Amino acid sequence: MPETSPNPNAWLAEHGDYLYRYALARLRDPHLAEDAVQETLLAALQAGFAGKSSPRTWLTGILKHKIIDQFRRQRRETPLETPDEVADDTPGMDEFFAEDGHWSEPPQSWGEPASLLQQDQFLQILQDCMDLLPKKLAQIFLLREVEETDNDEICKELEISPTNAWVMLYRARMGLRKCLEMNWLTGG
Repeated sequence: MPETSPNPNAWLAEHGDYLYRYALARLRDPHLAEDAVQETLLAALQAGFAGKSSPRTWLTGILKHKIIDQFRRQRRETPLETPDEVADDTPGMDEFFAEDGHWSEPPQSWGEPASLLQQDQFLQILQDCMDLLPKKLAQIFLLREVEETDNDEICKELEISPTNAWVMLYRARMGLRKCLEMNWLTGG
């Protein structure tokens, strides 16, 4: 396949906003998102575009690796919260279930998920709900549910046990469920 070289000078103008939003949704920090996009563009310029995919797909792939690198740096710089600290910041499970083990209130219908994701208002509320989660819960949720990272890889990256990963992921899901029901489904 002949190597195609779309103009690298246009990458920032054509894909910069998309890459920034992508990074911001995962890193939840504007400065870190800007840094990740800059590192992505520098790496792309150094690597050279081979034309095996669209420039946006290729740049997004590089950005995913830069985001994981950022997660690794954060892990080295700050200790993980202990399960006790995580439990203090998340809703108790008793409020979701009755004594017989059934839902105390069945989850509300979220409608058609694909169409909800298209709505900017929903995305903003989802981001706000993610911001309310403890940082490590949001991080593990993004890695597993958005990035579709394998659980073994998550445990390796965050240096946690599989049991701890599943508990943290469950708490993140329950926290997001409660926040979305209060702020999106009820028109909060």
